[in-house]
Amino acid sequence: MRLLMLGGTEFVGRAITEDALDRGWEVTVFHRGHHAPPSGTSALHGDRTAPDGLAALAEGEWDLVVDTWSGAPAAVRDSARLLAGRAAGYAYISSCSVYTYPAPAGHAEDAPVVEGSPNAGSTAYAEDKRGGELAAVDAFGDRALLVRAGLITGPYENVGRLPWWLNRVARGGPMLAPGPRDLALQYIDVRDLARWTLDAAAAGLGGAYNLVAPAGHATMGSLLDACAAATGVRPELRWTDPAVILEAGIEPWVQLPIWLLEGETYDYMFGNDVTKALKAGLTCRPVEETAADTWTWLQSIGGVAPQRPDRPAKGISAEQEAALLGL
Repeated sequence: MRLLMLGGTEFVGRAITEDALDRGWEVTVFHRGHHAPPSGTSALHGDRTAPDGLAALAEGEWDLVVDTWSGAPAAVRDSARLLAGRAAGYAYISSCSVYTYPAPAGHAEDAPVVEGSPNAGSTAYAEDKRGGELAAVDAFGDRALLVRAGLITGPYENVGRLPWWLNRVARGGPMLAPGPRDLALQYIDVRDLARWTLDAAAAGLGGAYNLVAPAGHATMGSLLDACAAATGVRPELRWTDPAVILEAGIEPWVQLPIWLLEGETYDYMFGNDVTKALKAGLTCRPVEETAADTWTWLQSIGGVAPQRPDRPAKGISAEQEAALLGL
């Protein structure tokens, strides 16, 4: 298989590139040149937001294009149109955020979605991703695979969710643990996303798929236990009622990454029906493996994960945590 990876040097793109290389595929990475692509790839350089930024893609044929773009849909439109006659399929890494909020727990791929336009400049994340989906479908039709990923974790994470928890657990001592302990989580390890995407694309699948682990694949308790096992540190977990956390002015999801209160937002983020993806071969590794491998990667780069400039830093300060715990 000949893969054209649009991106391919960070997090999701890198995981997909490495999976393709492990399969023995021929991989071309198109990127801006800010980070080195994995060894074994061919590199083409260009900026999709610049005039004539796709010039390096004027020639060439591929079996599959994978696109992780999350900005202006017009960039997906231009890439997909340019490649439609020279690539057999186009996998667009979209998001479960394209569903209209609120969405009930158990929403499947036919749930209502936000408005989007393939011709739009960058507006908001959900609308941009929906516009990207429409751009891919406009150019490739049923050859477009729309991978609606949920919360993504694993090695190379540049958003700061699981790395923050791992580093916090590694500090030890009394630690705020947002309850309840059995709160069910829904996420996808980036390597499981990569494997499923390439398998599905190679099999000729098209259309939209929710791509996260089944709801309850892990819980807040099993996640923190996995972090403890990975780091070899057992902090004193102080499970705290959500109401107490909110009263302290601590923001779920951002200041306490991954954690959400049960309710509309929880159902929207952690209530995706993944029956379709499971039938199409999705398998998900245990949370213990995700935590351990992410910790190993973090240690290999000095313990500080890269941070996407378009996303806020995650986590509460030690002072905030101590104040809430009365330390």
